[in-house]
Amino acid sequence: MLTPRAHRSRGFTVIELVVTITIFSILVALGVPAMRTWISNVKVRAVADALQNGVRLAQAEALRRSRQVVFSLTNSTSPQTSLTAATNGTYWSINYVPLTSDDGTTNAQTFIQSGVLSSTSANVTVTGPAEICFNSTGRLVANASTGVTGGTCTTPTAGLSAGEAPAWSYLVNVTGADHKLYVVVALGGQVHLCDPSQTLSSTNTYGC
Repeated sequence: MLTPRAHRSRGFTVIELVVTITIFSILVALGVPAMRTWISNVKVRAVADALQNGVRLAQAEALRRSRQVVFSLTNSTSPQTSLTAATNGTYWSINYVPLTSDDGTTNAQTFIQSGVLSSTSANVTVTGPAEICFNSTGRLVANASTGVTGGTCTTPTAGLSAGEAPAWSYLVNVTGADHKLYVVVALGGQVHLCDPSQTLSSTNTYGC
Protein backbone atom coordinates (compact mmCIF):
# COMPACT_ATOMS: atom_id res chain seq x y z
CA MET A 1 0.00 0.00 0.00
CA LEU A 2 1.37 3.39 -1.02
CA THR A 3 1.69 6.01 1.72
CA PRO A 4 1.03 9.70 0.93
CA ARG A 5 4.06 11.92 0.60
CA ALA A 6 4.79 13.95 3.74
CA HIS A 7 3.99 17.65 3.32
CA ARG A 8 7.11 19.72 3.53
CA SER A 9 6.76 22.90 5.65
CA ARG A 10 7.42 26.03 3.64
CA GLY A 11 9.54 28.78 5.26
CA PHE A 12 10.13 32.42 4.35
CA THR A 13 12.07 33.18 1.22
CA VAL A 14 15.00 35.59 1.26
CA ILE A 15 12.93 38.19 -0.59
CA GLU A 16 10.11 37.97 1.98
CA LEU A 17 12.58 38.39 4.84
CA VAL A 18 14.18 41.44 3.19
CA VAL A 19 10.78 43.06 2.59
CA THR A 20 9.69 42.38 6.19
CA ILE A 21 12.90 43.78 7.66
CA THR A 22 12.66 46.86 5.43
CA ILE A 23 9.08 47.59 6.49
CA PHE A 24 9.98 47.07 10.14
CA SER A 25 12.96 49.43 9.83
CA ILE A 26 10.76 52.12 8.27
CA LEU A 27 8.21 51.82 11.08
CA VAL A 28 10.95 52.04 13.73
CA ALA A 29 12.48 55.09 12.03
CA LEU A 30 9.09 56.80 12.03
CA GLY A 31 8.35 55.94 15.65
CA VAL A 32 11.70 56.75 17.30
CA PRO A 33 11.46 60.59 17.02
CA ALA A 34 7.95 60.56 18.48
CA MET A 35 9.11 58.30 21.32
CA ARG A 36 12.09 60.57 22.07
CA THR A 37 9.81 63.62 22.18
CA TRP A 38 7.41 61.81 24.51
CA ILE A 39 10.26 60.82 26.85
CA SER A 40 11.53 64.41 26.89
CA ASN A 41 8.04 65.70 27.70
CA VAL A 42 7.79 63.21 30.57
CA LYS A 43 11.12 64.50 31.94
CA VAL A 44 9.81 68.08 31.79
CA ARG A 45 6.73 67.15 33.80
CA ALA A 46 8.74 65.10 36.34
CA VAL A 47 11.20 67.94 37.01
CA ALA A 48 8.43 70.56 37.14
CA ASP A 49 6.48 68.44 39.64
CA ALA A 50 9.59 67.97 41.80
CA LEU A 51 10.27 71.71 41.73
CA GLN A 52 6.68 72.61 42.55
CA ASN A 53 6.64 70.14 45.46
CA GLY A 54 9.84 71.65 46.84
CA VAL A 55 8.47 75.20 46.67
CA ARG A 56 5.21 74.15 48.34
CA LEU A 57 7.15 72.40 51.10
CA ALA A 58 9.20 75.54 51.74
CA GLN A 59 6.02 77.59 52.07
CA ALA A 60 4.43 74.99 54.34
CA GLU A 61 7.48 75.01 56.64
CA ALA A 62 7.34 78.80 56.88
CA LEU A 63 3.68 78.60 57.91
CA ARG A 64 4.16 75.65 60.25
CA ARG A 65 7.11 77.15 62.11
CA SER A 66 5.94 80.77 61.82
CA ARG A 67 9.43 81.61 60.62
CA GLN A 68 11.01 82.90 57.43
CA VAL A 69 12.25 80.17 55.08
CA VAL A 70 14.52 80.34 52.02
CA PHE A 71 14.11 78.01 49.03
CA SER A 72 17.28 77.66 46.95
CA LEU A 73 18.28 76.05 43.69
CA THR A 74 21.74 74.57 43.99
CA ASN A 75 24.27 72.24 42.42
CA SER A 76 25.51 71.18 45.86
CA THR A 77 25.05 67.43 46.28
CA SER A 78 25.08 67.79 50.09
CA PRO A 79 23.27 71.08 50.79
CA GLN A 80 22.89 70.22 54.47
CA THR A 81 26.64 70.76 54.90
CA SER A 82 27.69 72.90 51.92
CA LEU A 83 25.14 75.08 50.14
CA THR A 84 25.61 77.59 47.33
CA ALA A 85 22.61 78.94 45.41
CA ALA A 86 22.58 78.61 41.60
CA THR A 87 20.08 79.88 39.04
CA ASN A 88 20.09 76.60 37.11
CA GLY A 89 20.60 74.16 39.95
CA THR A 90 20.01 70.44 39.70
CA TYR A 91 18.93 70.20 43.35
CA TRP A 92 16.78 72.27 45.70
CA SER A 93 17.28 73.03 49.37
CA ILE A 94 15.09 74.51 52.10
CA ASN A 95 16.60 76.36 55.06
CA TYR A 96 15.40 78.62 57.85
CA VAL A 97 16.69 82.17 57.51
CA PRO A 98 19.14 82.88 60.38
CA LEU A 99 17.77 84.82 63.33
CA THR A 100 19.56 87.57 65.22
CA SER A 101 19.73 87.10 68.98
CA ASP A 102 19.16 89.86 71.52
CA ASP A 103 22.92 90.17 71.97
CA GLY A 104 23.37 90.89 68.27
CA THR A 105 24.80 87.50 67.25
CA THR A 106 23.33 85.74 64.23
CA ASN A 107 22.37 82.10 64.51
CA ALA A 108 23.53 79.68 61.85
CA GLN A 109 21.10 78.69 59.14
CA THR A 110 19.00 75.62 59.84
CA PHE A 111 18.74 72.99 57.13
CA ILE A 112 15.26 71.55 56.67
CA GLN A 113 15.17 69.36 53.57
CA SER A 114 16.57 68.97 50.04
CA GLY A 115 15.60 67.19 46.86
CA VAL A 116 16.74 66.27 43.36
CA LEU A 117 15.55 68.11 40.26
CA SER A 118 17.52 67.00 37.25
CA SER A 119 20.75 65.24 38.16
CA THR A 120 19.29 62.00 36.80
CA SER A 121 17.67 63.60 33.74
CA ALA A 122 20.01 64.66 30.96
CA ASN A 123 19.64 67.99 29.13
CA VAL A 124 17.26 69.53 31.68
CA THR A 125 17.38 73.27 32.31
CA VAL A 126 15.62 75.12 35.13
CA THR A 127 15.64 78.88 34.63
CA GLY A 128 14.53 81.10 37.49
CA PRO A 129 15.63 82.89 40.67
CA ALA A 130 18.38 81.22 42.68
CA GLU A 131 16.51 81.94 45.91
CA ILE A 132 13.02 82.86 47.01
CA CYS A 133 11.90 83.52 50.59
CA PHE A 134 8.58 82.91 52.31
CA ASN A 135 7.58 84.79 55.44
CA SER A 136 5.55 83.37 58.31
CA THR A 137 2.28 84.05 56.44
CA GLY A 138 3.42 82.17 53.32
CA ARG A 139 4.02 85.24 51.17
CA LEU A 140 7.14 86.03 49.15
CA VAL A 141 9.44 88.45 50.93
CA ALA A 142 12.74 90.20 50.18
CA ASN A 143 15.81 89.37 52.26
CA ALA A 144 19.43 90.20 51.51
CA SER A 145 20.77 88.05 54.37
CA THR A 146 19.37 84.57 53.83
CA GLY A 147 22.45 82.79 55.16
CA VAL A 148 22.88 80.98 51.81
CA THR A 149 25.93 81.77 49.69
CA GLY A 150 25.36 82.98 46.15
CA GLY A 151 21.98 84.68 46.22
CA THR A 152 19.50 86.99 47.86
CA CYS A 153 15.72 87.02 47.98
CA THR A 154 13.84 89.78 46.17
CA THR A 155 10.15 90.20 45.42
CA PRO A 156 8.75 90.11 41.87
CA THR A 157 7.47 93.29 40.25
CA ALA A 158 5.73 91.75 37.22
CA GLY A 159 3.77 88.64 36.32
CA LEU A 160 4.49 85.97 33.75
CA SER A 161 2.27 87.81 31.25
CA ALA A 162 1.14 91.40 30.94
CA GLY A 163 -1.61 92.29 33.37
CA GLU A 164 -0.96 89.38 35.72
CA ALA A 165 -0.16 89.76 39.41
CA PRO A 166 3.56 89.90 40.32
CA ALA A 167 5.11 86.43 40.46
CA TRP A 168 8.40 84.59 40.12
CA SER A 169 8.51 81.87 37.51
CA TYR A 170 10.77 78.88 36.93
CA LEU A 171 10.94 77.64 33.33
CA VAL A 172 11.57 73.89 33.00
CA ASN A 173 12.78 72.67 29.61
CA VAL A 174 14.41 69.54 28.20
CA THR A 175 16.25 69.21 24.91
CA GLY A 176 13.94 67.46 22.45
CA ALA A 177 10.70 68.28 24.28
CA ASP A 178 7.91 70.08 22.43
CA HIS A 179 6.35 71.32 25.68
CA LYS A 180 7.89 73.52 28.35
CA LEU A 181 6.38 74.12 31.77
CA TYR A 182 6.45 77.03 34.20
CA VAL A 183 6.32 76.76 37.97
CA VAL A 184 4.81 80.10 38.97
CA VAL A 185 5.09 81.49 42.51
CA ALA A 186 2.87 84.53 43.05
CA LEU A 187 3.70 87.34 45.43
CA GLY A 188 0.86 86.22 47.68
CA GLY A 189 2.29 82.68 47.85
CA GLN A 190 0.12 80.86 45.31
CA VAL A 191 2.07 78.12 43.48
CA HIS A 192 0.96 76.49 40.24
CA LEU A 193 2.14 74.83 37.02
CA CYS A 194 1.26 76.20 33.60
CA ASP A 195 1.97 75.32 29.97
CA PRO A 196 3.06 78.30 27.80
CA SER A 197 1.92 76.47 24.66
CA GLN A 198 -1.67 76.69 25.90
CA THR A 199 -3.81 79.77 26.45
CA LEU A 200 -5.13 80.46 29.92
CA SER A 201 -8.92 80.65 29.98
CA SER A 202 -11.88 79.90 32.22
CA THR A 203 -12.03 76.42 30.72
CA ASN A 204 -8.26 75.80 30.56
CA THR A 205 -6.56 76.76 33.81
CA TYR A 206 -3.44 74.81 32.78
CA GLY A 207 -2.46 77.45 30.20
CA CYS A 208 -0.18 80.40 30.88
